[in-house]
Amino acid sequence: MRFDVLTIFPEIIESYINTGVIGRATNLKQTIAIETHNIRDYTRDIHKKVDDSPFGGGAGMILQIEPIYEALANIIRQNPDTKKHIILTKAGANIFNQEKAIQLGENFDHIIFICGRYEGIDARVEQYLSNESLSIGQYVLTGGELPALVMLDAIARHIPEVLGNQESLEQESWTNTNTKEYPQYSRPAIFKPERPNLIDKNAPSEWAVPEVLLSGNHKSIQDWREDNKK
Repeated sequence: MRFDVLTIFPEIIESYINTGVIGRATNLKQTIAIETHNIRDYTRDIHKKVDDSPFGGGAGMILQIEPIYEALANIIRQNPDTKKHIILTKAGANIFNQEKAIQLGENFDHIIFICGRYEGIDARVEQYLSNESLSIGQYVLTGGELPALVMLDAIARHIPEVLGNQESLEQESWTNTNTKEYPQYSRPAIFKPERPNLIDKNAPSEWAVPEVLLSGNHKSIQDWREDNKK
């Protein structure tokens, strides 16, 4: 699967996609391809200016349509046959969720993100150059790079072989009818912190893993997990 991200701060995207699970998927497994595009590279302005004041007045600056159009046209020229879906990151838009992540991964093989910045983006980008606008929550961020990364990561996890263990997806929070996960523990079975009340003043002196998880009784463990999902 291919992802393209249009932004004026490509370094924000690149610092994340070259690490962890996403980095391994792109650099080693080559199960996904991710490319960032600096919108400034597509402006005709000698000073690489990509924003201007809004018509009709108002605070702040608006990202212009022309360099975004040129960037998208270039991507489409280079990838004419992919099944594309273009997403504009926008505060106040429909909120992205797990169901949407799975749907996008199943229905498309090429996702393009347009990252907003400044006070906003020329409305014609949403009207003519994107398939939908999405938000990651009911709050405002300074730019669309973080939302694009959140969505990219969530979508990529459902692509075969991106995760080391595909079974992880089956037990994840929000995967099955919004059911959350059960608590998980690892070694040591009993942890004796130097300061048990470091955060919680009522914490016991020893922090033990529930005994049932150490029992080896798979039926009891499964029952405990079902009863303790949060």
